[in-house]
Amino acid sequence: MDNIRKQKIREYFLEIFKQQSDGQSLADNDSLFVSGRLDSFSMMMFVMYLEKEFGIDFAAIDFDVHLIDSLSEIELLIDSHVSV
Repeated sequence: MDNIRKQKIREYFLEIFKQQSDGQSLADNDSLFVSGRLDSFSMMMFVMYLEKEFGIDFAAIDFDVHLIDSLSEIELLIDSHVSV
């Protein structure tokens, strides 16, 4: 994934954290959902964002929360499902 896409996704999460008064940093391998930092509603909204922004069809893949639990995992998902 290019740096612009990665930064856009990082900013997406940092905005959510800001709304939740979560001032913690976000490293590439930090858990987003399994850790409880974000809830299932946030996960659903992010999946919809990925579908819209990157055209990923989650109905066509064997979805598991671990596929989107960190910026590193999200990068792998996008790279494997999106043509540049």
